[in-house]
Amino acid sequence: MIGHNVEGPFSGAFRDQMYIVEMPLSEAPLCISCCPVKGDLLVGCTNKLVLFSLKYQIIDEEFSLLDFERSLVIHIDNITPVEISFCVGYVAVMSDLEVLILKLESGPKNGERVHHHPHKTNDQMRWTEEGISNEISQLESDFVICQKPLELLGEKSEQSGLSVTLESTGLADEKRKYSHFQHLLYRRFAPDISSYGLSDDIKLHSLQLLPIYQTGPLTSDGKNLSQEKELLSLFCFFSLPHVGYLYMVVKSVELMSVYQYPEKSQQAVLTPQFLHVITRIPTVANRLDSYGWSNNLQCFTVRCSAAAAREEDPYMDTTLKACPPVSMDVCALRIQLFIGLKAICHFKNHIILLTKADPETIPERRGSPKRLLSRKDTSVKIKIPPVAEAGWNLYIVNTISPVQLYKEMIDYSNTYKTAKTQSCIHLLSEAHLLVRAALMDASQLEPGEKAELLEAFKESCGHLGDCYSRLDSQHSHLTLPYYKMSGLSMAEVLGRMDWTVEDGLQKYEKGLIFYINHSLYENLDEELSEELAAKVVQMFYVAEPKQVPHILCSPSMKNINPLTAMSYLRKLDTSGFSSILVTLTKAAVALKMGDLDMHRNEMKSHSEMKFVCGFILEPRLLIQQKKGQIVPTELALYLKETQPGLLVASVLGLQKNNKIGIEEADSFFKVLCAKDEDTTPQLLVDFWEAQIVACLPDVLLQELFFKLTSQYIWRLSKRQPPDTTPLRTSEDLINACSHYGLIYPWVHVLISSDSSADKNYTEDLSKLQSLVCGPSFDIASIIPFLEPLSEDTIAGLSVHVLCRTRLKEYEQCIDILLERCPEAVIPYANHELKEENRTLWWKKLLPELCQRIKCGGDKYQLYLSSLKETLSIVAVELELKDFMNVLPEDGTAAFFLPYLLYCSRKKSLT
Repeated sequence: MIGHNVEGPFSGAFRDQMYIVEMPLSEAPLCISCCPVKGDLLVGCTNKLVLFSLKYQIIDEEFSLLDFERSLVIHIDNITPVEISFCVGYVAVMSDLEVLILKLESGPKNGERVHHHPHKTNDQMRWTEEGISNEISQLESDFVICQKPLELLGEKSEQSGLSVTLESTGLADEKRKYSHFQHLLYRRFAPDISSYGLSDDIKLHSLQLLPIYQTGPLTSDGKNLSQEKELLSLFCFFSLPHVGYLYMVVKSVELMSVYQYPEKSQQAVLTPQFLHVITRIPTVANRLDSYGWSNNLQCFTVRCSAAAAREEDPYMDTTLKACPPVSMDVCALRIQLFIGLKAICHFKNHIILLTKADPETIPERRGSPKRLLSRKDTSVKIKIPPVAEAGWNLYIVNTISPVQLYKEMIDYSNTYKTAKTQSCIHLLSEAHLLVRAALMDASQLEPGEKAELLEAFKESCGHLGDCYSRLDSQHSHLTLPYYKMSGLSMAEVLGRMDWTVEDGLQKYEKGLIFYINHSLYENLDEELSEELAAKVVQMFYVAEPKQVPHILCSPSMKNINPLTAMSYLRKLDTSGFSSILVTLTKAAVALKMGDLDMHRNEMKSHSEMKFVCGFILEPRLLIQQKKGQIVPTELALYLKETQPGLLVASVLGLQKNNKIGIEEADSFFKVLCAKDEDTTPQLLVDFWEAQIVACLPDVLLQELFFKLTSQYIWRLSKRQPPDTTPLRTSEDLINACSHYGLIYPWVHVLISSDSSADKNYTEDLSKLQSLVCGPSFDIASIIPFLEPLSEDTIAGLSVHVLCRTRLKEYEQCIDILLERCPEAVIPYANHELKEENRTLWWKKLLPELCQRIKCGGDKYQLYLSSLKETLSIVAVELELKDFMNVLPEDGTAAFFLPYLLYCSRKKSLT
């Protein structure tokens, strides 16, 4: 026995010997529990629990010891623990009639220092067992006062009346592992008032905390991607002799299942897959009606895996994944008769049973009844043999493998295969949960077993999908997620269906219709055969005829015979289901048939706006996806050539109704026009312009402005004409929306001065100029992209001068225009030099014109006429004295005299 001198030298022999760790207690221990995750020990004493933390002490490089340190005392007044359970900070305490669950937490509460203020209660309001006994002795009447049953969940459990305080006993220099606690559950049961003492028929037993871990997803070969265990969910079980209770206590505290035993229970043990219960039943021993006892070992299903699956996967209970409900009734799997069962425990896939043949009751009762009633023998004496007690046996039983039990349950479910009952679903759900629970504890399995379990899991999902597909109930929608989890293709699912016709009428249930409808909407990249596609259309024509046009637009229905499709569409017309969607679908099918006349007739039957609405109802008439790629339909390709305006308007409608994203729409037009990523087709430019006209939010506007101006500039710089005729001219855009502004008058003068301008680029230039003249355009954002557009051409010059003007660089623009296009200077000044910029007439424009006239040259006459107009404006704006000051000193008096006379007379004229 190794004492406390753990630092002493160790010889090699000690490494192979058992050693004992002493943990002194001030009070007698009543019960003990070991944390299955950390290895810490919790010892229950009267009115308190003592926590011993497991520590590893390293003696040298090759030798280490386990030791326990008393780190925490949990004081719980007015309760005597009969059983306790401890798991990663969760504490469950059970007395004869009460259960309390706490969660120990570390760190300061709400970022502040924690001070515990126990809930104060009046002792007279709480009846303990001792209090009841004392009160009973004082009562002269036949009444006994007992507390009523009580269940408090979450924060309400603080009102239980139990005073709980924490006392840290670890070393002062070490960080406190647990500093405060949280109440999770308090449950109290009523005593049997038929007797003054507590009967065994109402005492609780078998308290247990069961953890379920999250070990990471499984790969296809059954290996875990992560081997670190993380607590996923925690369950608490306790039992009365005839009823068992299972609670979930991690994220929320709720009662999951209640177990009703057919006989009185003696002990129970909970596993992730089953609840094993020892029950006792009396048996007649002999002709004198003396009674003995026999035991049954009963096995019940549990819902732990169903609850844990919902904690683990956020996609559970959606169209992607499903799991049987936690609220589903539990059931007993099998009952095995044993003799003398005393105790049971569980480890991995083993059940350990302790039995003892109990011979004392029958021989003693064969004696005289008078002897049993004598005062000297008030109790039955047990005769102890002279040698050690015999009859004890220990059995280790391997539980049946999950896969084998699953197969038995599936075989049994085949008796319900053709029956549309809930019994089949219940049995298959139990089988599914059995496999799911085994997969959650996959670290205990061999790789081959994991692969087998994964296959069984998929198979169980397929069986559940089959059941829900045959039921017309509120849960028929579960067909979809179960079939998805099964990994079955749509063709394989259809192959499992029973297509026999009963009484000459084929009926299809909601579950199957729901699955097929969703599958056809989800672009599964699976093309059905012609035969299966025809069956699907027939199915929907019978069950949901309004969905037939949508079904025919699915890429999975590509192989359907066009004649078959057209026949069902015509049946819809004659049945009164005629709609714009039916018309568009018929037009699309007519193209596949090569019947252009039928197509044209269908496309003439409604207005363009109604067709746009039809495409919004079913976008797959224009756009489909295959293997993640955008694929235009045959109808879209035909509309590109015949009705491009309708095509652009329809795609715009899809975008405004969130049926297609911005990038998807751009990709669609590039694929439609067979252009690569670096080339922008005119139809896409038409679409961008249509978006501008549609007045999209400001966040998208600047991006559209950038796309359009970049394209306009690229075409102008490369002298690249559009590949098709634009749907809108610049005038159309200006009239349609305010984002395209009126082009300034001086720009027209500037452009008209270039007699060699190419008419092929006029529209792109006008649209670019109109955007720059618009009120919404951010000029600064386009300046870096103007470099390819040379100022050597009048087109490029007009755009550069427009941008500088919008940036209020008027003096620089005047210099450029005087040099390149003097005839545009006066229109420019008239339009731009107003209000606070009006002084530039005489401070900038007048001196520049005078200087250039002095130099002469080819543009002398243009400068001279511009000077005369400038003097006329300045003479009106300035007083005579100021006007004379701005005139050049070396100018000819006769030339300036008329303007001086006008300036001096303007007051008298006004």
